[in-house]
Formats: sequence, structure tokens, C-alpha cells
Amino acid sequence: MAPASVIDEVDAANVRRHVETIVTEIPHRAAGSENGKRMAEYSAAAMREVGVADTHVHELPAIVSFPEHADFAVTAPTQISIQANTLGHSTLTMPEGIGGDLVYVGSGAFADYEGKDVRGKIILTELSYSPARHEKQRIAALKGAIGCVMMNWGHPENEAVPFGSVKPAWGTPTPDTYDTEMATLPCIGISRAAGLKLKDMCAEGTVRVWLKTHVENGWRPVQITVGEIALDASPEPGDFVLVGGHQDSWPGEAATDNAAGNACMIELARVFNQHRAELRRGLVFGFWTAHETGTMAGSSWFADRNWDKLRDHAVTYFQIDQPGCVGTTRWATSSNAELKSFHDRIEKNLLGGRENYWKRAAKSGDSSFFGLGIPMFHGEGSFTEQELKDTALATLGWWHHSIENKLDKLDWDWMQVHLRIYAAYLWELCTAPVLPFAYRPVADQILARLNELAAAGAPVGLGSVVEQAETFAEAADRLDALAETWRAKFADGAGDEDAARTLNAAFKKLSHMLVTLQSSAKGTYGQDTYGFTPQTTMIPCLFDIPQLATLPDGEARWMLETKLVRDRNRVADTIADALAVIGDTERTLA
Repeated sequence: MAPASVIDEVDAANVRRHVETIVTEIPHRAAGSENGKRMAEYSAAAMREVGVADTHVHELPAIVSFPEHADFAVTAPTQISIQANTLGHSTLTMPEGIGGDLVYVGSGAFADYEGKDVRGKIILTELSYSPARHEKQRIAALKGAIGCVMMNWGHPENEAVPFGSVKPAWGTPTPDTYDTEMATLPCIGISRAAGLKLKDMCAEGTVRVWLKTHVENGWRPVQITVGEIALDASPEPGDFVLVGGHQDSWPGEAATDNAAGNACMIELARVFNQHRAELRRGLVFGFWTAHETGTMAGSSWFADRNWDKLRDHAVTYFQIDQPGCVGTTRWATSSNAELKSFHDRIEKNLLGGRENYWKRAAKSGDSSFFGLGIPMFHGEGSFTEQELKDTALATLGWWHHSIENKLDKLDWDWMQVHLRIYAAYLWELCTAPVLPFAYRPVADQILARLNELAAAGAPVGLGSVVEQAETFAEAADRLDALAETWRAKFADGAGDEDAARTLNAAFKKLSHMLVTLQSSAKGTYGQDTYGFTPQTTMIPCLFDIPQLATLPDGEARWMLETKLVRDRNRVADTIADALAVIGDTERTLA
């Protein structure tokens, strides 16, 4: 069957019906609350209703946060009371609150602190995702601040007071990460309009502020919903595409975040379940929870507790979070590079000339599967560069994480385009005999990063790794050409299932190695903190190489050099293992 048949069957009217029910009957779907549990039961019932009988609600313990309002005031040079929300996982202040000088630190990245002493002070920062709130809090604590005030994004007159969370530890903490990665500062959010006034006051002289937080942080039972379209027979038994999105939410309707994504998942499940006999790979739908208030506790729990199945059979992870937002006019996809040519071709075919752009998938949202090395992607409508510039990088709309996130923030015609593209993505992933992956783009990314670091990395032996990466790029070219040859044979009716299985097994092994190398500082079995600054670059374990050149001989340099030599060895071993996989595949199919 042509993919056109599937993409014509998905219907945004069904998505709208689910969204309207969710936001009116189950508002504020907080993880660990009664409504959080009701939402899990709703998604389970909806999946069974569309024919996915193998759907279950799983309950797990998680540290979640129930933040309330915050008390906040300027105490000098004048007295002003400002509306504020406590941010999730903020620490609780003493009953008398805390006071201090306010220092504006831009986006709150390390570079924004240059020339500023914030020790014993309270910082004022932007609420953009550059870096994420969690990382802003972590950096502020490292710099000696005693509290954080984060101003919302949006237009300068935006009065919406934001919700949000600041817990860096990804998922449920371990004994080690509980000691080192939990939030340590009281943090509050204020409107952009109020924040810009404070920023101006800081530019004119000393500003003193006082704040008091109100929040309950603790262990609660939380629920995720998992539905599976498993196949009775397949040339590759057990393989599947993982589709996921969070189902918990902040107060209010939270229509875009993420009732819309959940409804799209239910509609895709309906259509694909009707065509399950035509699929080569099954589908697993994960409705995660504790996305914000537990920092991805639901999806990371699923990764930990389904490790063997995911390692052996998951071919890719497609995340749906906030599709069809009103005002977005172009298409944006973030992905691991082996997926880029596949989804780019589909988008160009179905977008009718709309602009689309790509960026490397970084660890954000519920991307809890980088340790496993499952390649992921996430595509949806996006604002233009000028719109982002005018709204302080409000990538998800000025209403995001506020009570203004209502039904009127969804564009249903645009939602239909989203659904058609999503159906086309999944159809190809579920039916292609040879997975539509290409590894030369991966090799190019690795080579570009290593070349960028080569001079500074000479003391740790990075030069030989660059040469190894050049060899890998040549091997990736051969593998891509070999895969294309077999795709053509299948198109001509001359395919060979053993060859397809050999290629697809090689793709899974390569991604297990290379996605983890490109995307995780901690490696296979750990989860980097949310928004971790090294995650902004390829191969985050090598992030500190430029710092090496700035250190004189001495204890600090010798310790960093030892760490980086070990990280260099990790990169070298991974590339060597990837070369071995390609070599084995070539010999098998020769």
C-alpha cells in the first residue's frame, strides 16, 4: 500500500475531540496528583478504544514537585510588590524569606557571568532554553548566588507569570545524583513585563529584592501509559518504532503542552492498528509523566526497566510534544543525523513549499534514550527567526508554561498537516525492508567536531582519532551505498530478507554506539543533567578540551588531562567498534 492511503486516513477532527475532552475534563494533569492518574487512565482507555488492546498503566515512585505562588518584592531603591510563581523543585526558603542585591545575568550561561560577582546575591535571568532553567540554577549555585529570579519570555508587554522546574537530575535520582544534582537554590518566575523593568533598574544602580518560596517536593506514585501494536509475524520479529510524549501538565488547560501531542498519538495508533497486517515493524506508544515536575522521571524509568527490549528491538524514537501551535509558520525537525535524509524527504513532499529546517537532536524534552543509542527525532511547526528574536526566544509560544495555554493556541488546519507528516514518517519506518538510515552525515558531524578540537587536543592524542574518523567516513560512504543497492533491489522485487536483516542489525549497532558518543557525556548507563552545558556540542565528553590549553602546568591541568585522555580513548574505541561493524556487514553481503 502506498503511504498516501495512510496519510489520508489520519484526521485532525479526532485529535481535536480528544484535546477538548482532556482540557475540559482533566485540567492541570500534574504527575502525582489525582488528575495525573485520571489522565493516564484516559489515554489507556482511548488506546484500547482504537483497538490497541495491549495497553497498560504503569505506576512508579518519583520525586515530583508541587510549586505554588511566590512572595516577591523590590525593597530598594523603591518598594514594589511583584506577582511570582515558585519554580518546581526550588528549595523552600525560611519563613522570613531571603533578601539580597539583584544582578542581571542575561541568559544565565557560564559566559554571562564574566566580570560579575554574584556571591551572596540573587540573580535575574531570562527564561529561554539557552541554557535550560535547570542549568541556569546549577550554574547560579556554582557561582555562589543565593537565589534565582527568572523572567518569562514573549513580547515585552507579556504579563503571563511562568511555571517551570529547575531540578537538574534527570529522572529519579540515584544515591550519588541526589547528593550532587538536585536543585540547591530558591527559584521563582515572574512576567516578562516585570522582569524587563527590574533589568532596567539594575542597569541604573543597586536593586535589593526579597523573596519567599512555597513548594512541596517529595515522593509520589506517578503513572505512565504504554500501548503496543505488536505484530503476529514479521521478517524482523519484535522490532518496533517507539513513539512518545508526556501526558502530565502545569495548571490550566495546557492544550498545546501536551494534550495535543497525546491526541496525535491516539489518532496515529488508530490508523496504524488498522493496518497492522501490512507492517514489518510494530509500534510502542509511551505516554510519559513527570516530564517537568520530575525531570523526565516517566520516560527514564521506561528506559531503565525495558532496557533489553529497547536495546535489541527499538529502531528509532519519535517524540511528539506540542504540535500545531498557532502562529508557527515553518517546519523544524531535530534529529540524530542518520535520520536526516529520511525525514527531510518526507517533509519536502508534504509541506507544500513551506520552509523547513533541521538541527541536531540535543538532550531535552523526554530524550531519555540517548544512553541506549536509539536515534530520535521530533518535528513540528516553528516560529520564524524574526518572531523568535521579537519574543526573547519564545520557541514554544509566549503562552508556554502559563495559564494562557488554552485551546485557542492550536491551529487545526496546521494540525492536519502535522498528522499527515507524522503518518508518513511512521509508515516508512514501519514498512521499509531496509531502514532509511544514512551514516555519512554522522561521520561528517564527528569529523567536524574532532577537527575543531584537534589543535587543543594534541596533548591528549586527538590527532590519531581524527585520522580514524576519516577512515570511518570512507566506510560510512560504502555502507550507505550498499544499503541503497539493496533498497533498489527490494523496489524491483528482487530483495533478500537476510540482506535486509544484516543491514538493519548493523544500523542498530552503529546507532547504539554513535548516538551515545555524540549525545551523552556520562555514556551508556547514566543520564546527563537537564540542559548540561557540554550537551550544546557534539561529543560532549570532549567539551573541556579547549580549557586544557588555558591551564598552566600544575594539579588542575594534570587532573583534567587525565580525564580527557580517558575520554579520548572512549571516542577512539567507539569509532574502532563502528568500523568493525561496517567491515563485518560488507563481508557478509559481499
